[in-house]
Amino acid sequence: MRKGLIALAVFMMTTVSAWAGGILTNTNQSVLFLKNPARDAAIGLDGVYSNPAGVAFMPEGFHIAFNWQYAHQTRTVTSTNPAFALGKKNNGESVKEFEGVADAPIIPSLQAAWNKGKWSLQFNFSVPGGGGACEFDNGLGSFEGVVGNIASMLQPLGAQGYDMDGYMKGRQYYYGIQLGAAYKIYPNLSVYGGLRLLYGDATYKAKISNIQVKTAGGYVDFGDFMQAAAEQVSNGLGLVKDGLAQVNAGIAQYQAAGVPAPAELTAKQAELVAQQTQLEGTQQSLGQLQKYSQGVNLLCNQTSLGIAPIVGVDWQYKNFNFAAKYEFKTQIRMKNESTVNEASEIAAVNKFRDGEEVNEDQPALLTIGAQWRPIDQVSLNIGWHHYFDKAVDWYNKSQELLDHDTNEFLAGVEWDITDKLNVSLGGQLTRYGLTDEYMNDMSFVVNSYSLGLGFSYKVKENITLTAAYFQTNYGDYDRKNYPTEGVSDSFTRTNRVLGLGVQVDF
Repeated sequence: MRKGLIALAVFMMTTVSAWAGGILTNTNQSVLFLKNPARDAAIGLDGVYSNPAGVAFMPEGFHIAFNWQYAHQTRTVTSTNPAFALGKKNNGESVKEFEGVADAPIIPSLQAAWNKGKWSLQFNFSVPGGGGACEFDNGLGSFEGVVGNIASMLQPLGAQGYDMDGYMKGRQYYYGIQLGAAYKIYPNLSVYGGLRLLYGDATYKAKISNIQVKTAGGYVDFGDFMQAAAEQVSNGLGLVKDGLAQVNAGIAQYQAAGVPAPAELTAKQAELVAQQTQLEGTQQSLGQLQKYSQGVNLLCNQTSLGIAPIVGVDWQYKNFNFAAKYEFKTQIRMKNESTVNEASEIAAVNKFRDGEEVNEDQPALLTIGAQWRPIDQVSLNIGWHHYFDKAVDWYNKSQELLDHDTNEFLAGVEWDITDKLNVSLGGQLTRYGLTDEYMNDMSFVVNSYSLGLGFSYKVKENITLTAAYFQTNYGDYDRKNYPTEGVSDSFTRTNRVLGLGVQVDF
């Protein structure tokens, strides 16, 4: 029974951290990225994010671009738990699939630059972290596993199964405003310095409702079952105490007479003491579980503000261009507005208390890229991203559970078919330092490769339209290192993005 209480407390601890950012950092800040992710050494207006030092090599004047992206994602967890077999909706199966759908219909970004002489003054608005809402209509395996485990532990009190409704929704956005300037030290060398302001806004909702317990007489409300079980345990405890009092009185008579009590009497005493201890523990656990008899209904809003410097360099040599950028770590302390107002007996749950501040740093990022033009109309691009995930400060030091930092490898090609039409395609390979200890079904990533393609077309000499499609293909991650026998999870995702952009040069 105490294990059931602990499991429910762990559920409460992890649910509202469902989509915390950290390892999830967005790099698709423009439609140009969608049609060729390897933009780390490209010269273009999207460089105010990907290669800010290189923007200084654009023509003089004012340049502005607006980008719109639509992203559709799914997150699928296939959970195995023997307790599922007790569920009314599970047909005796211990394997169940939980799918969440995340739609971000509007992911905007805005880039602007004013170039004059050796200087380039730049502005960027984007969503560099989070970026949508994910909804699990049927909850998650960690939701249902808690209820199933409690039903299993209540079997000695007449429970034969369970029924429940689960729900989970997480929404998170990190809005970024970046200001900076690039300067051409030499005709072929420029440097950049800037600052990015991040505003984090997140909402987490978790619900377990309509919990019912299957008994010999059918399904009954969990609260009613708990009340009847408490009365049953109380009556049983009273009988045990009465019996123990009689046995103790008998032993006392033998002791008063100076003779040892019969072995069967002392054995009976030990048996009744053990029963009393067990029933008192059950009574205590039932009392602690009673507050969950109406299910769980949790709402937590979080906000925060952080700032970090960014530096960059771009060097041109003949038909090559090389660039690098370093974004410093952004310290984020998300402040809670929550329905959790009182301190919990389990310290970790206090993360969600109203007014608490939660560590959710955005990691530092190093990008290095190269571009080669074998002919004027064609450019070949490569890049490397390194996220310093293990150097951040996340809640409960979860960064220490990662095996290594995140690395991304990128490559792409662009072709100017005519003076007006450009087509491109590229790919990105992402590798995380995932471990069983880090993964959970409410906030997870898996290794992936992405492909993007698209075109840009000059409708006028100073107006360019861009359209692109980007798809990420994920692998599977099987988590088997659970303390409970027979429990495991398999994780995977899907991601598809459409984008449209327009750039105007003055």
